[in-house]
Amino acid sequence: MKNDRLILVTNDDGIKAKGIQALIKVASLFGKVVVIAPAEPQSGMSHAITVKYPLRVSKIEESDSVVQYSCHGTPVDCVKLGLNQFLERKPDLLISGINHGANSSTSIVYSGTMAAALEGLINDIPSIGFSLLNLDHNADFTTSSRVTKKIIEHVLANGIPDHICLNVNIPDLPPEQIKGYKFCRQNKGYWKEEFDKRTDPMGRNYYWLTGEFYNSEPEATDTDEWALENQYVSIVPMQIDFTCYSSLEKLKNWNL
Repeated sequence: MKNDRLILVTNDDGIKAKGIQALIKVASLFGKVVVIAPAEPQSGMSHAITVKYPLRVSKIEESDSVVQYSCHGTPVDCVKLGLNQFLERKPDLLISGINHGANSSTSIVYSGTMAAALEGLINDIPSIGFSLLNLDHNADFTTSSRVTKKIIEHVLANGIPDHICLNVNIPDLPPEQIKGYKFCRQNKGYWKEEFDKRTDPMGRNYYWLTGEFYNSEPEATDTDEWALENQYVSIVPMQIDFTCYSSLEKLKNWNL
């Protein structure tokens, strides 16, 4: 069965990131792996696609079980190109990550990692995004590799419910300190952005984005933020449909 599986791997930290290389190693245990990832880091690109200039793709490595391509585009570009040009058929699984840094709460909105997984969902492919709560480029992926292996194994055996993909966030802890897995909802926190204003040698102003995350519901015990703070792996089911059904009938009564 393993030899029949086709797995597409991508990320938003770039093809050289330690996280994607850890994920490739795990994915190769379960089938043939095709990697199409950005040539350079593309964090914060969300669901952006490239339309103003041509995309270039280079094969950088190939073995019997893994082929790796570098793409000068966004994570979603990588998925689209993979499905349209570089895969012989629709993959059995799409996995994105392992991201350097959390993609919990409203970070999902900005995440290239999760946008790639959502693009897989749009194309009816079982899809998972994985993130480790460590921004260091040289982070230890021992725990997250074990977590990804367990979840991928379960998904391949049992599938994912229709119309969703999975957003998995992993605490930066040794394996023995992980308390378990929590299926939970997305926290309602937000980022309060600030810009550090500076002046270049030519006297021109420029700005660096900074900010701080605020948890709007710190007492809630059913969210991804609570799970992560309490040493659990958080798993949030995500969907493409943004419709707020609880408001739809009320809005229909507007007299416009």
